Amino acid sequence: MSRIRLGVLISGRGSNLLAILEAIERGDLPADVALVVSNRADAPGLAHARERRVPTLVADRASYPDRAERQRSIGAALAAACVDLVVCAGWSEIFVPSFVAAYPGRILNTHPSLLPSFKGGLRAQADALAYGVKVSGCTIHFVTDDVDGGPIVLQRAVPVLEDDTAETLAARILAEEHRALPEAIRLYADGRLSVVGCRVRILPPR
Repeated sequence: MSRIRLGVLISGRGSNLLAILEAIERGDLPADVALVVSNRADAPGLAHARERRVPTLVADRASYPDRAERQRSIGAALAAACVDLVVCAGWSEIFVPSFVAAYPGRILNTHPSLLPSFKGGLRAQADALAYGVKVSGCTIHFVTDDVDGGPIVLQRAVPVLEDDTAETLAARILAEEHRALPEAIRLYADGRLSVVGCRVRILPPR
């Protein structure tokens, strides 16, 4: 089984990055994190990479006020690191079309709702509660120019409890993200994902 090289993009605490790193350390994921990119210099998640001597890049608005220029610099760094798959693990920035075009079918994102419901990550959990849904969850999907609209790889559901707040629901969903994201990466690494139109077929093990 060949190992793939990951470029992981974060904007905050990096708990999904940590889940990926720990899955690799356990031998559960045939991958290596080649580069961690943050669009915030103060993102706590950068510490997870630095503790393991994983190369990091900060490409924030202070250094690159123009989003397209910022993402060109990120793309150049990912290319230099020979990244096979880009993983958005709590990434808060919408990609410009040229970035998506550079990695067709090679960008995974995790989203804290059962897409296509509640697109837009900043209020997804609060919106789910406000709408009164009884089940929520997370989605791992390929990134396209349609924000939160790319082909769905995996979904994990959680119950919405009567006394839930946005924070308690978010915590329950995040625990599922920590399991689903490494699983989706493993399926990609194993060559078991086939995109047909807007659907992703999970192929049987080889």
